[in-house]
Amino acid sequence: MVLGIVGILLSLALLITLAYRGVPVLVAAPIASLVALLFSRAPMLPVYTEIFMPAMANFIGSFFPVFLTGAIFGVLMSVTGYARSIAMTVTSLIGGRGAIAATVVTSALMTYGGISLFVVAFVMYPLARELFRAADIPRRLIPATIALGIFTFTMTALPGTPQVQNIIPGQFFGTGSFAGALIGIVGSLMVIVFGLFWLEFRTRQLRRKGEHFSSVHNGGEQEILRANGSGQGTYDLPEPKSRIIPFLPLLTVFLVNFACTLYIFPAMDWAYLADDKYGGITLANRAALWAVLVGIVTAILLILALNFRHFKELFRAVGEGAKNSMFPVFSTASEVGYGAVVASVAAFAVVRDSIFNMGANAIITSVVTVSITAGLTGSSSGGMTIALNALGEQLRDMALAEGTSLEVMHRLTAMASGGLDTLPHSGAVVTLLIVCGLTHRQSYKDLAVITIVGPVAAVALLVGAVSLGIF
Repeated sequence: MVLGIVGILLSLALLITLAYRGVPVLVAAPIASLVALLFSRAPMLPVYTEIFMPAMANFIGSFFPVFLTGAIFGVLMSVTGYARSIAMTVTSLIGGRGAIAATVVTSALMTYGGISLFVVAFVMYPLARELFRAADIPRRLIPATIALGIFTFTMTALPGTPQVQNIIPGQFFGTGSFAGALIGIVGSLMVIVFGLFWLEFRTRQLRRKGEHFSSVHNGGEQEILRANGSGQGTYDLPEPKSRIIPFLPLLTVFLVNFACTLYIFPAMDWAYLADDKYGGITLANRAALWAVLVGIVTAILLILALNFRHFKELFRAVGEGAKNSMFPVFSTASEVGYGAVVASVAAFAVVRDSIFNMGANAIITSVVTVSITAGLTGSSSGGMTIALNALGEQLRDMALAEGTSLEVMHRLTAMASGGLDTLPHSGAVVTLLIVCGLTHRQSYKDLAVITIVGPVAAVALLVGAVSLGIF
């Protein structure tokens, strides 16, 4: 048994090392799985084909529509000029001196509006670069600033966010995307205030040391962007004439998601879901996923309608968005497959029982478990899926037995996934730094403070407040 636990730890260390060295998770996760199996003396081929691949396929089957529609939506917002228009409008309202706030607000609007996190990163960097150049803010702070807008409160805390991290808990707890609204809003404010304070503090500190925008050598970000396939092809679309129209698709995602979750879906008759061909699901199991899908698809149709004269160009962009969705969903699914392999070995049962025997309540157990798995895998969605696949049913039963609100647990679990997930080996961190043409040494310190220290502290304080009965 001890050897099996050692194997799990070594496999995790290997996964972290390979990811940090730039090995795609699609390759790193199966290799790390083999290490865990070797130490546990489990049969490799049956485990790979009957455990790893089914877990990977199940994740893709459940969440591929969100990745697909999100990527298409992001590309359409980019090629129509809507994303740039939103950024320029926010900048003009906040002012050139508020480069950090303008970058955070714009990134947050796009993320909360349903655009994929990776797409937002690619869209925002050129805009943030010009804002920081004009304000003479050190370039090393660009990744942390973008990360505050896309990897923190809009990803997990704000109620109704259409990002997959807010959908996953609902699949296990039977809750909607607006679950734990008050806690989510309070947590968001805590993260925003802390993040902006840190970024302004670091700006002043670096300037006192004589560092300016041009102090960090430009790492050839344009070449890097092209190498990663982030740039869209050439599209001959005019700039939007109105500053209001670009905001309509983002508003549509929110309003449709909100209406479906709280009004439309509950008013419909879902009795037919009891039929065996639907797998015995209930509305509670799928409401969050379906509401987000309807919202994003409606927004896509709105963009196509507003730009119907350029349908051929937009249709080509739809195909490009579909291709862009493949790598993120398969990478995350591969991490889920790895987690399923680890959960299948006998040593994992010892770890699982240790967590449940530590005497904590359901919320603390869920937060700790999800935080650890997200940190080890370097993925908020992958880590949360791994943890809840293994322990979700037990956590739900524990919460019901304790009288704990599943909506509160949904929100805190989602927020917990967005803390340790940005350790140095995180694929999201590596991608963001590559997009910005910077290194871990130059920018990771501030990125870690923004995406780890702030969110983890917020979750800890909120868990304490819930335990004291404040919420």
